[in-house]
Order: sequence, then C-alpha cells, then structure tokens
Amino acid sequence: MESNYQIYLISDSTGETLDRIFLAIKAQFKNINYKIYTYSFTRTENQILKILSEAEKQSKPIILYSIVDSSLAKYLANTSNDKQIPCFGVLGDLILSFSKLLNQKASHQPSGQHELNEEYYKRIAAIQFTMNHDDGNLLKEINKSDIILLGVSRTSKTPTAIYLANKGFKTSNIPLVNENSIPETLKENPRLACVIGLNTEPERLADIRKNRLNSLKKNEGTSYTDLEKITKEVEDAKKTFKKYKWPTIDVTRKSVEETAASIIKIYEIYKKNV
Repeated sequence: MESNYQIYLISDSTGETLDRIFLAIKAQFKNINYKIYTYSFTRTENQILKILSEAEKQSKPIILYSIVDSSLAKYLANTSNDKQIPCFGVLGDLILSFSKLLNQKASHQPSGQHELNEEYYKRIAAIQFTMNHDDGNLLKEINKSDIILLGVSRTSKTPTAIYLANKGFKTSNIPLVNENSIPETLKENPRLACVIGLNTEPERLADIRKNRLNSLKKNEGTSYTDLEKITKEVEDAKKTFKKYKWPTIDVTRKSVEETAASIIKIYEIYKKNV
C-alpha cells in the first residue's frame, strides 16, 4: 500500500531521540500509512534547504525535528512555514522551560547526551560486562553483577539484559534448566545481587520455541517444544523463585522495554534494603 504521509525526521545528532519519540506518537494511531526519511547531523541552513526542497515535492510531508541550536531550529520552522509544510520541534519548548525553571542558560550543544563523560563510560562497561556474562557465562564473577536474570529458555533474558546494560546496569543472565543450574554461591547467598526470575505462559513459550527451531531449520520432535514438559519447566521455575524469595516477572505480554522498566523498579527497592 502506498504511503500517504511522508515523515521527515531531522536531527542535529544521531536521531535516536527523535526516532523514539516518533515511535511513541505512531503507537497512538493504528490507521496511518507513512514512509520515513531520516536526516541525522543536520547542522547547517544549506542542509535544511535541501531537505525541505525534497519534502515540498511530496503530497503529505510532515517534519519532526530535534535541533538544539535555537537559531537553526527557528530557521527550519520559519522556512517550513513559508513552504506550508507542517513542522514540529520536540525539544525547543522543553529546553526553554527548563532553562527558566533552573535559571540557567542551556548549552545548545548538539549530541550533548553523547558526551564522553563518566556516565557514558559506565554504560560502556555495563554493556561489555553483560555481553561477557550472557547465557550463564563467567558464573564465578556473578557477585560483580548489579542484576541477575534467571529463567527457562526463551524468556527474553538476553535482549532484556542488553537493554538494561544500555541503561548502565551490569547484568548477568542464567538459563534455568533446573535448580542445579543455579551457582552454589547464589544458593548460599540469594541476595548476592538483585536476582529476578523471568517466566511466561507455557503455551506462549511452546510457540516461541517452535518458531525458534523453524528459523534454525531443526526438527520439532524434541522435549524442547513439548507442552507438557514446558509446563513442568515453568512450574519448577516458579517453585525455585519462591524457594529463594526472588521476585518474578511474567513476560508473556510484555515488551523488553516494559520488562526492563519493572526490573529497574525492583532493583531500586533492592538497593534501599541492602
């Protein structure tokens, strides 16, 4: 189906913030046909003119932009208005409001959120740690984890761990085949770190595992996809989490982002009580 709307995302940085904002907007409208045009590192009037020249040739262009340079943002808004192209800034009013509230002038520095500061290096270290401690690796070092995820196979442990790492949390994830899968140090000290169990509905898990095997072009004739055995796996996992008093999250109908948000809340409570 042909796209009715041409969405131009114009940013003076990587465009990551703008992309997420558009995803949030788009989620509110089910019946919208569109095509996205992304322009990153847009920092001159000449770049803007070229983009708008293309946009005005389209039937239904819409511009969303995140440009912190106030003069350049104003130029984009005014030129779009002259060309009668709908144009919306997503940061300008917020920066101005915060500037007034904090009684502090904004730096208006593009890519300011990507500054190579202590927080940035902490996040990189967390990502490296999490990648090295994926799928039960380097269990001798789990005491260095901020968060430990436990769960049966295909409960989104790895993508959730990586998402948390991008938030700066050193995260280990351990596949839970049975109670013997849990390292002895964790059994002896269940509050060694913030441990969280991930679980899901057996039927949904069976479907996910079948799809996984299909994508790998493997036969389905295995206990890995047997619903009865999966149900037992899930129930055993629940008993294990209860035994060690670890909080659990049902990921059946949750996105990775939603699961991670719940985990961070649990982690904050954990930190207050250690």
